[in-house]
Amino acid sequence: MSFSPQQVAETVSEVTAAEPTGRRGKKDKGTAGKSPVQIAMARLRKDKIAMICLGIIVFFVLVAIFAPLLAALEGQDPSTPHPELLDQDGFPMIGQTAEHWLGIEPSLGRDLFARFVYGARPSIVIGTFAAIATTVIGVTVGLVAGYFGGWIDNVVSWIIDFILSLPFLLFAIALVPIITSWFGSPLEISDDTVTKVRFGSLVFVLTFFFWAGLARLVRGEVISMREKEFVQAARALGVPTRRVLFKEMLPNLVGLIIVSLTLAIPAFISAEAGLSFLGVGLKEPTASWGLTIAAATNYYEVQPLYLWVPVLAVSLLVLALSLLGDAIADAFNPNTRR
Repeated sequence: MSFSPQQVAETVSEVTAAEPTGRRGKKDKGTAGKSPVQIAMARLRKDKIAMICLGIIVFFVLVAIFAPLLAALEGQDPSTPHPELLDQDGFPMIGQTAEHWLGIEPSLGRDLFARFVYGARPSIVIGTFAAIATTVIGVTVGLVAGYFGGWIDNVVSWIIDFILSLPFLLFAIALVPIITSWFGSPLEISDDTVTKVRFGSLVFVLTFFFWAGLARLVRGEVISMREKEFVQAARALGVPTRRVLFKEMLPNLVGLIIVSLTLAIPAFISAEAGLSFLGVGLKEPTASWGLTIAAATNYYEVQPLYLWVPVLAVSLLVLALSLLGDAIADAFNPNTRR
């Protein structure tokens, strides 16, 4: 169940009023003049697990941003092969060295550390872009459907139910290659173009399938909110509909939006890695954790780090994002005290 910032403020006020006089004075001093969002952020900063998770997330974001610099420190790049370091069967003749911190990949001999740091980029960027697009579309559609009601709400509700009933994995496997084929055969277009098309296709597919869930949540909140006094007063005063939606009602959905956004990013990062692992995500020679995991499964016994490094990175990043999302949800929930 989601709570709006207004409900958070009302509940905090009720709890404060019920406190004994001595404690009430102390609590008023700590929360006086603060908005519900500021109160939630103050609670979040006191959550040690949330702060640790935030540090892990910032670490991976910095790795993605400074991937070229990190690879340059090692003196390698993610695309240069080193066939001279492979035996006649394509297996590495070296392990972890000063020139190759994680070794090299079998068959092609590309540097694993360089591909690891560059591989953080598509996962984080696709997950973030898809989450932002999902949030914008879901919030806008939910606002409109919940506020106007009538036939608009019926049509939107039918579309939402239809999209939520579709099997995501099957349609994603089918849609990504179809969308890519619209731009020509892979043999006719450059690798850079294929990467951009695949990138856009993944963002589109993830957004198409996941905006409906948020739209349903926002619609329910708006339906209950549109009968409240401040909305009725704004409508009676002749305030334009756009202002009522985005100036009066939207600020009361900030908590729901933040929680949804933080929980969507780890889901999309996992989806991107999974689709790339299945062969319908990004393609070689793009560095991606999903592609690395897919290729490394054939060489696990020979080179365990080839598989374990990206697997642990994806797992740690998704876990940190999920725990941070849960902490944010608790911070905005007036019935939770962490």
